Amino acid sequence: MTPDQLSDAIVAALTSLVDAGRVTLPDPVPAQVRVERPKVKEHGDYATNIAMQLGKKAGMNPRAFAELLAAELTASDGIAGAEVAGPGFLNIRVAAGAQGEIARHVLEAGESYGYAPATGRKVDMEFISANPTGPLHLGHTRWAAVGDAIGRVMAAAGDEVTREFYINDRGNQMDKFGASLMARAHGQEPPEDGYLGAYVADLAARIVAADPGITSLPEDEQLVAFREAGYALQLGEHQSELAEFNTHFDVWFSERSLHESDAVERGMAKLREQGRLFESEGATWMRTTDFGDDKDRVLLRGNGELTYFASDTAYYVDKRDRGFDTCIYLLGADHHGYVGRLNAMAACVGDTPGEQIEVLIGQLVKIMQEGKELKLSKRAGTIVSLRELIDLIGVDPLRYTLIRYPADSPLTLDVAEMTRKSNDNPVYYVQYAHARLSSIIRNGADLGLTADLDRFDPSLLVEDRAGDLLRALAEFPRVVARAAELREPHRVARYLEDTASTFHKFYDVCRVLPQGDEEPTDTHRARLVLVAATRQVVATGLDLLGVSAPERM
Repeated sequence: MTPDQLSDAIVAALTSLVDAGRVTLPDPVPAQVRVERPKVKEHGDYATNIAMQLGKKAGMNPRAFAELLAAELTASDGIAGAEVAGPGFLNIRVAAGAQGEIARHVLEAGESYGYAPATGRKVDMEFISANPTGPLHLGHTRWAAVGDAIGRVMAAAGDEVTREFYINDRGNQMDKFGASLMARAHGQEPPEDGYLGAYVADLAARIVAADPGITSLPEDEQLVAFREAGYALQLGEHQSELAEFNTHFDVWFSERSLHESDAVERGMAKLREQGRLFESEGATWMRTTDFGDDKDRVLLRGNGELTYFASDTAYYVDKRDRGFDTCIYLLGADHHGYVGRLNAMAACVGDTPGEQIEVLIGQLVKIMQEGKELKLSKRAGTIVSLRELIDLIGVDPLRYTLIRYPADSPLTLDVAEMTRKSNDNPVYYVQYAHARLSSIIRNGADLGLTADLDRFDPSLLVEDRAGDLLRALAEFPRVVARAAELREPHRVARYLEDTASTFHKFYDVCRVLPQGDEEPTDTHRARLVLVAATRQVVATGLDLLGVSAPERM
């Protein structure tokens, strides 16, 4: 019996009491009742405080209300007992057979277990915004992992999620990039305010190798040619590295396209329509102070040049025009000042911050190796890139470790700890649990045993450790839903670690497979079904984090 099924049973019991006239409520019986796993196992399988919530409304002492509900529940199928505690808490014990059915439910649902029906809500997530002028760095890497995982859990919770990479391919930095490439191609130092990393010389060499005549073009044409060729190469590297990092984007949105289409004009028109623009000092401003911003923002300077904020506004309006109900922005720690202005911008176009727009801020990450911090500085050319981090740490440990902590917490991570192949490394611990589960299933197949639901007797899963594991599996859909609601995929990682521990404790005391000449029994089969269900949940959880589920380690 899952928590949702138990909630349904409590609702049915409440409805029965009301229909029989034994309880009178001023409002309809709630459609759902919150049930939780008690902190003390001896208190039962689940607990609810619904009697305390409804008792006074019914004109009854909450404890007396709880006693009526307990008696009604005990007569329900699948409920072994219900006891009243304290001022009106209800502790509920689920019958072994009903609890064991959770394993069947998991296997019948397969990969969709933990997933919710479609909400109909369209969500846009912009979680990397990078210049195509250099490699992706550690700051991008954190959002690549966390943003992708947020998108995965929100999709699992039923939202239609579109992931966008915003390419900052317009502005002065692109010309500086082209000038730096051109200088390196001619064996010269880049301009003083140009790009100095070693990657610039590498890109320049690749460009010349592909087009030897590029260095003979007139200087103005040559700069543009180097700029565009370097742009294409660098963006290609971003795309291939993120794909290797298991981070998927549905849309690669070019800032240039906002200005080459009528998107900026549409955005400005929308703001004028809302009465949010005004002219001052020859410039066009947006009245963001009407919605809590610390100052109004310039969109069009007196010299006719559009600001970055004009692009940001046009991009937001474009997203809403594309039909997205909610637009989520994941920004780095150095963008804290953007929260107020982005919320004010959304309000200026007639939207409600917190509903149509959400802004999440991630904190900085430090990577330590042999007691020293790996430094990053794109301008100085000492950047720690995503490519280097993948090579140094590996995709799975890097992703998992970045995701398992709240994104708004600063992180200091150690290379040796992330790559250690031992049970004190969380990613190894969870992946090892999946490998061990897979090994049990393989060994069972060698003995002619499979997770056969037709021969599954859930009432045989009576041990306390089996009950603990079943209740853990039952919690998975609620963990996913909560992770999506709060934009906190680290909840899935912590759940997997707890569930792996619960499985190992079960396996230590409950022998799953027969030994020696022992004949397989229905108990072996029931336990193997539980093992298979656990493997499914662990595999699905790892997939929500974009981390592999190895069958052998």
